[in-house]
Amino acid sequence: MNINRYPEIKPGSKLLKRIYVAVMMWFLGKAIQAAVKVDPEVKKEFDIIPPNFTLRMMIYPERAFPLFFYAKMLPAFVRDKGLLLYGIQMIIGKDKEGRVRYMGSDPKGKKIDLHMIFKSLEAATMVFTFRESTTTAYAHDRFMVEGDLPYALAFVRVLDIVEVYLLPKIVAKRAVKRYPKWSELSPIKKYVNRVLVYVRAFTA
Repeated sequence: MNINRYPEIKPGSKLLKRIYVAVMMWFLGKAIQAAVKVDPEVKKEFDIIPPNFTLRMMIYPERAFPLFFYAKMLPAFVRDKGLLLYGIQMIIGKDKEGRVRYMGSDPKGKKIDLHMIFKSLEAATMVFTFRESTTTAYAHDRFMVEGDLPYALAFVRVLDIVEVYLLPKIVAKRAVKRYPKWSELSPIKKYVNRVLVYVRAFTA
């Protein structure tokens, strides 16, 4: 048999999925930073997390998803503030003063205390297209946690609250484990805070 007649089939780059997930991680990171200043429940969840604590959400294996082509040209302050997309990661944490900050996508020089790792790009896409909640994805073994589980659970609760603000109700019900009663009972609060989260996320 002539093996040259059967060339190796290489998988596609899935560029659109990579860009979509990167955009969602970037926007969620900035929205979480904004929501801490807007919603007391989000602040309460972060209060249990100690200062100088950093969380990294990523896709495994990282080497399979290289940085975007312009990433190495970005100055450090752009990378650290997450002003532009850098890669398919989200790094967020508390500084020594206890302020919650989105720290961009570059782990270089950062001490990561908690990793939340999707096992594949498809697993991350399921969550970020809101076909599956984060808790359901964990139950289906689509991502793993390396670090303190109580802090990971606090972060998942923060994600649920932020997604309720960002998404229409029909979509948010699929994205979160349980749609909060406060959102149904206080529509004014929800919509005012939604506007504030969006504004702060894009102006921070």
